[in-house]
Amino acid sequence: MTTTGNIDARRRSRTFGAVLLFGLLAMTARNATDPDLWWHLRTGEWIVQAGHVPRFDLFSFTRAGHAWIAQEWLSEVTFYELWKHGGTAALIIFSAVITTVGFMLLYLRCLSAGEGKRHWAAAGTALGALASSACWGVRPQMFTFTLASLLLWLMDAGEERPGLLVWIPPLFVLWLNLHAGFALGPALLLAYGIGLILETALGGTPWPAVRPILIRTGVLVAACLALVPLNPNGARLYRYPLDTLRSQGMRSLIGEWFSPDFHQLTYRPLLAVWLLLVVALAVSRVRIRGRVLVPLLLTAVGSLDAVRHIPIFILVAIPVMVAAIPSYGARAADFSTRFSGLQFRRLFNAAMVILIAMFALVKWGVVLRNEGVREAAVFPRAAIASMRTAGLPPRVFAYYDWGGYVIWNLYPDYRVFVDGRADLYGDELLREFKTAIHMQKGWREVLDGWKVETVLVPPSCALAQALLLDGGWETAFMDSQAIVFVRRRGRIENSEISKDKVLVDLLALGKKSEKMFPRWVPNLRN
Repeated sequence: MTTTGNIDARRRSRTFGAVLLFGLLAMTARNATDPDLWWHLRTGEWIVQAGHVPRFDLFSFTRAGHAWIAQEWLSEVTFYELWKHGGTAALIIFSAVITTVGFMLLYLRCLSAGEGKRHWAAAGTALGALASSACWGVRPQMFTFTLASLLLWLMDAGEERPGLLVWIPPLFVLWLNLHAGFALGPALLLAYGIGLILETALGGTPWPAVRPILIRTGVLVAACLALVPLNPNGARLYRYPLDTLRSQGMRSLIGEWFSPDFHQLTYRPLLAVWLLLVVALAVSRVRIRGRVLVPLLLTAVGSLDAVRHIPIFILVAIPVMVAAIPSYGARAADFSTRFSGLQFRRLFNAAMVILIAMFALVKWGVVLRNEGVREAAVFPRAAIASMRTAGLPPRVFAYYDWGGYVIWNLYPDYRVFVDGRADLYGDELLREFKTAIHMQKGWREVLDGWKVETVLVPPSCALAQALLLDGGWETAFMDSQAIVFVRRRGRIENSEISKDKVLVDLLALGKKSEKMFPRWVPNLRN
């Protein structure tokens, strides 16, 4: 290619990169509606004020004083400082930028497949962004996504420039203080090393070429494992990721631990990635190397096991898919040569970048303007305001996704039954929560045994229906989104009085009552 051709290629790459950058900034802007954000903010505030990381639970009455591994402490401090100085707008913008950096690193890895594939690199990165969009948000997990992307970039680049690998240990120290996903670091390195051994065993690469890479990888795995205690929780962090993965309570309660449902539109892009990956590997003339295959298989299984693992699968799968696509570099270069003579080409490229940048700014503006509306639609803002002034009993049985919101808004006056810290509560207590919220056998014993005096739940849940019919509870607040119940000091046994009270409460909901309680309202009216 001539010097002019090289300049044109670099210009086209910059244009593609700029368009993708601003497009991703627009795509990744999300409202701050992650249920765990709120207890992360409260924890960050506590750490800043106390000057150290908590070792025991602070926010619940069920695990008060129990050992708590606050392993995301650095993320929580970061989020709190951003919120303190810029509100939720700063959190939204910061999270969008962090997520975009992870995808741009993915794009750079895809570009290494060849200059003629920059279009496929951009398209693959955009598809990967869509496929993993269910996991985006203002949450510490985005640090794991971006740091995993950086780790994979360092591993790829380190094959030709081994000096870059020295950045992996300090990267890992930062990672293990930000999020428990740090365990992915050694896991990906180990899978890479196993792949190297497989590659040699199958005759793909001679041992002399693999040996130095394998030694470096082994040293990195050992170094990462040795660095794990460099956090406020010490060696306890060795077990934490394993205990989290084994928790059946989390897997039965938390949506992101469910397998992706391809019947839902959200996961159709992931299905497209799977299909395109299979087709690309089937038609590719290039044999996939073991060092790529083993991490691909590991993350592929993870993506089908739980939604939260999808972004890591995307980081591994998209470069494989792009590399398997036949290059069209010669045809693209010929087209570029003919097109380069047009006078308005530079103007067209600049206009395209400006337009997509303006779209990103508009999208950010819309997200920021709608933050209050979205928060009120997802969380019980009015109910919380009522509880703040009512002085209700402090032991609150709150809907799981609202526990963190209660902590952020009502701590220290109120303590929760459970919240998003599922690892703290354990499988047994999470089962008790499910028993009560779904009105299963023994639900009264759960509330009575823990001396629950205040309940905050959606009107449509089974527990709300039960407490509306229970004379031992009275309604302190009610709207279409949430009901607050308070335990009566003296239990009312008269069923007729209880029924009248229920009817008044149900009718106060207006027309939505019949939709929420189709079984109860007709019977009560009769």
